[in-house]
Amino acid sequence: MDSIKELIEVMKTLRSENGCPWDKEQNHISLKPYLIEEAYEVIDAIDKANDEELKEELGDLLLQIIFHAQIAAEEGRFNIYDVAATIVDKLKRRHPHVFGDAKVSGTDEVLSNWEIIKKSEGKESVLEGLPASLPALLKARRIQEKVSRVGFDWSDAKGAIEKLEEEIGELKRCIENGKQVEIEEEIGDILFSVVNVARLLKVDAEGALRKTIDKFISRFRYIESEIKKRGDRKIEEYSIEELDEMWEDSKKL
Repeated sequence: MDSIKELIEVMKTLRSENGCPWDKEQNHISLKPYLIEEAYEVIDAIDKANDEELKEELGDLLLQIIFHAQIAAEEGRFNIYDVAATIVDKLKRRHPHVFGDAKVSGTDEVLSNWEIIKKSEGKESVLEGLPASLPALLKARRIQEKVSRVGFDWSDAKGAIEKLEEEIGELKRCIENGKQVEIEEEIGDILFSVVNVARLLKVDAEGALRKTIDKFISRFRYIESEIKKRGDRKIEEYSIEELDEMWEDSKKL
């Protein structure tokens, strides 16, 4: 607890008259990119299963929260203690099975009750509150999770896979018709359906895609290194067949 208080005081000092020029210039808008960046660095540390790195990145993310709260405090709007009090109140209100007399049978009922409680708080839609700036794959999953809690969902992945196949068929027809606007729409439908299949199979589509991207980068860099070793031609002078052969070699490694 003392270290949290010290962090708050450090931030106050950085923002004070004799503090850091850069820190004093910042506002909620200017800090937005750093908040997003720090959140992704936390995710990277989790993926690496590196505790030391995770501890450091969580600290960087916490700093951003303290930073925003300090700016608000200087303007007399709220402070970091108000932020903490707000989330404590919300957690207790939305967990009546822990802090009240409600009974639940398991996780599904907890999530269902969560949406009911949010509605009682004045939320007009189960989809309310989703940030517009969420990455598309993550936003698709969160939408699907939310509507699932009120019963709008497939019973298993089989129905979602059939829907995906249906969307692929529609894309093929649009390609034959050559209508670019419809092609874009169908690709969007396919991506949304892929996320749904992944969710029902308990796979994080965002994380799965990141792993595939990392794998692609690793294999393509192998091709580049092989070409550099040969030193006979530039990569663009190789045929696709030659490049594909090296790609297959990279998979063996």
